[in-house]
Amino acid sequence: MSAKLTGALFVVGAAAFTAAASVLSATFDWPDVLREPASVVLGKFTDGGTGLVWTWFATAWTYAILLVPMLLLPAALGRHPALRVATWVGAASVLLSLIGFLRWVFVVPPLAAAYASGDATTRAAVEAAWMAQHQFGGALLGEHLGQLLAIAWSATVSVALLRRRPAAVGRAGLALGGAGLVASALYLLNQGDVMATAIPGFAVWEPAGFLGSTAWGLWIAALGVTLLVSTQRSA
Repeated sequence: MSAKLTGALFVVGAAAFTAAASVLSATFDWPDVLREPASVVLGKFTDGGTGLVWTWFATAWTYAILLVPMLLLPAALGRHPALRVATWVGAASVLLSLIGFLRWVFVVPPLAAAYASGDATTRAAVEAAWMAQHQFGGALLGEHLGQLLAIAWSATVSVALLRRRPAAVGRAGLALGGAGLVASALYLLNQGDVMATAIPGFAVWEPAGFLGSTAWGLWIAALGVTLLVSTQRSA
């Protein structure tokens, strides 16, 4: 039962987040807009209105769904010390990413409002405040630490699938483990773009963000489907 529930929650979480993130991308040009200057970002945020705030809210909490199956996964795959450690690493990654997402709900709206109604002096102050929270809550917590811990979790789970071949995933364990390592490596390459926000000239591979996040999300969904299918076959 735990494997079936875990698989279902991975699939639901991946699908729900993809839907919310797709709306966010279509309405706010996310994630490309994150590298625009404050004047552009805050202006587009103001134009988005309340609907955009709710979209960010949905994006944050649909991603948070992954916390539950991450915590349940060791019971489904077998309680191994490495998986137990990886579980808490994965949980921490979700919480850090959640902070990064939810600042668009609780921190950015007042900044955008102050920027829209302020004079030149006020706008300069808001731009400085925007950059500070954006680098701390976004680049540091959400994109750097959040993504690195998520990659560490998926890589550890992938190695466990390759070495231990848990019964919950059956023969698909080898393919799933290999795919997880590839997805984790691609996602890791996105750190170049994150580091470039603090270190000018840092090497950036532009497709890494899209390819890495997409591959990682598809792997999450594949893990969920595999747990569901293998559990049903066993039953």
